Amino acid sequence: MNEALRAESDATGALVRLASACPLDCPDACSLEVTVADGRVLKIDGAQDRNGLTEGYICAKVRRLPQHLYGPERLQAPLGRVGPKGEARFERLSWDAALDLAADKLRATRDRFGGEAILPFSYGGSNGALSQDTTDALLFRRLGASRLARTVCAAATGRAATGLYGKMEGVALADYRHSRLIVVWGANPSATGIHLVPAIGAARAAGARLVVVDPRATPLAKQADLHLALRPGTDVVVALAVIRELFARGAADVAFLAEHATGVDELRRRSEPWTLERAADVAGIEAGDLARFVALYSTISPAVIRCGWGLERNRNGGSAVAAVLALPAVAGKFGVRGGGYTLSNSGAWKLDASAIAGPERSTRVINMNRLGEALAADASSPVRLLFIYNSNALVTTPNASLVERGLAREDLFTVVFDQVMTDTARFADLILPATTFLEHRELSRGYGAFVLHDTPAVVAPAGEARSNYEVFGELAVRTGVARGDEIPSAEQAVATMLGATGRGEELRRQLDERGVAHPPFGEHPVQFVDVFPKTADRRIHLVPEALDAEAPEGLYAFRADPATAGEPLALISPATNRTISSTLGQLRKGPVPLEMNPDDAAARGLSSGDRVRVSNRFGIVVCRVRVAPEMRRGVVDLPKGLWRHNTENGATACSLAPDTLTDLGGGACFNDARVEVRPA
Repeated sequence: MNEALRAESDATGALVRLASACPLDCPDACSLEVTVADGRVLKIDGAQDRNGLTEGYICAKVRRLPQHLYGPERLQAPLGRVGPKGEARFERLSWDAALDLAADKLRATRDRFGGEAILPFSYGGSNGALSQDTTDALLFRRLGASRLARTVCAAATGRAATGLYGKMEGVALADYRHSRLIVVWGANPSATGIHLVPAIGAARAAGARLVVVDPRATPLAKQADLHLALRPGTDVVVALAVIRELFARGAADVAFLAEHATGVDELRRRSEPWTLERAADVAGIEAGDLARFVALYSTISPAVIRCGWGLERNRNGGSAVAAVLALPAVAGKFGVRGGGYTLSNSGAWKLDASAIAGPERSTRVINMNRLGEALAADASSPVRLLFIYNSNALVTTPNASLVERGLAREDLFTVVFDQVMTDTARFADLILPATTFLEHRELSRGYGAFVLHDTPAVVAPAGEARSNYEVFGELAVRTGVARGDEIPSAEQAVATMLGATGRGEELRRQLDERGVAHPPFGEHPVQFVDVFPKTADRRIHLVPEALDAEAPEGLYAFRADPATAGEPLALISPATNRTISSTLGQLRKGPVPLEMNPDDAAARGLSSGDRVRVSNRFGIVVCRVRVAPEMRRGVVDLPKGLWRHNTENGATACSLAPDTLTDLGGGACFNDARVEVRPA
């Protein structure tokens, strides 16, 4: 249908509305209605009839996508560097010349230095299943390239959720309207995942209570019955104190735990040191407020916890998430609609692309949070060819100053394959223009909403942009690691991935008939009724041996705040409603201020609008400051997703973020940045 309507639009200039879906890094996976005329996207709206969570409206970010597609920063053709790295001086190349250059460099690097001197660097949060780990994985696996640990986000949460529950599916976001107590912990749905907000509003209108656990007074925190503004990195002790108190008050569901959980006694033992008073002191909150939370959570059902990703971004992140996810088990909140927890529902889909990508090879693994270390000229086995796609690595990776020094190496050949001229692309030797999801076919699934979409392109690519699937397949052929007949068509690839679920025909029929497909349990599972732990014994493992061995000091251990006298302030870098990570960051013009509590500002003689120097041992950011009552004392905020043009010296929060790793999963510790702020 979309093909015929698009042809009509191109021929007549008439407005047509075409079906699509958003794969960008958000839980909601919105169904879209895209207005097209003369081959260009004019407007994007939410569709009414496919994803029940969308309900006809979408976020402002996606509404701005036409500016992303056709703005001045959009890459229109392949480009080769002609000036010094970082100056963004390039000349236009043909695709044949660009692909030959990339293939020659890949082969030459492998032959001279070995395949592990090649590093593919990407993050797939905003990709559909067709654009990530298909032909790209085939190319780099057959070249014997280094493997990338994609751990900048969701690594610690994923390890915790897998260890305790085997990534059991969570409460459907729409079902929060059935909850009588909602706990939003380390998430800000007003900025990311907006469709949860009306569900919470409906529950509140019916009498539900709301608790928000977040260092900032987010929009939901300002409406909440209780806001616990914790110090960053202390979530684990607060959750353990609640667990301890549930057992102490006789509010633990011992019958449920006996039937469905292991490690109960050990979890209770590890929670024992964390009294309400001690945990409150460490977290910087009132013990009475924490006791009030226990009273609410122990007595109200259905109760649901929306566990976000904010609490994982520190040295204790994995243990924090594990402790929060243990709460509904201890309190017996499962088995009723609107009760339990939600983290990521990505485990509902098994779109295995290994038949396309081929077997993984045992090459070295590089943690993406330590890209700067891997690019250092004096590294024992330095990266010689860096292939960056679906990532603006320079402004999204910890210790960004070290990353920049690596990107500036003249002996490093860097390919950037992206949709727009990012800050990272300015350091490239070769730039390849990529399509957006509106310009190529995409298979995408929600990790909040239980939906799967298979959407065609709604417009032709801008300029000469090409899709990931096409370009990596072509490079596999040009490097000689694959024959053309080994690269399946996009249609064949989609069929292969659907078939890998064991429900290929059923999913294909749902997609064709409804425009959307669902898991076998539908869109509204109830935990411990429709879905159960995916652990080997189908039980909750409250202290899983593997996680206990992985955590440096054991699971649920608390490691102290890294603040020093010279770096006393905790810098957090939360998401906003302006970007998806750094995607769309080119559209956020002008300076972005650091936000600071009035007491912290007064102690430093600062007022809103002042020019400040935010510094630590990793770097310096020069920007303006905004005095913000919604910030807690001791915490400052410079959002993630900023580009270099958003600060006065071109540095972002990542320039101040340590490249240390979380206790589980090797994740990023952005919120462990400790800084001082002084007038500049």
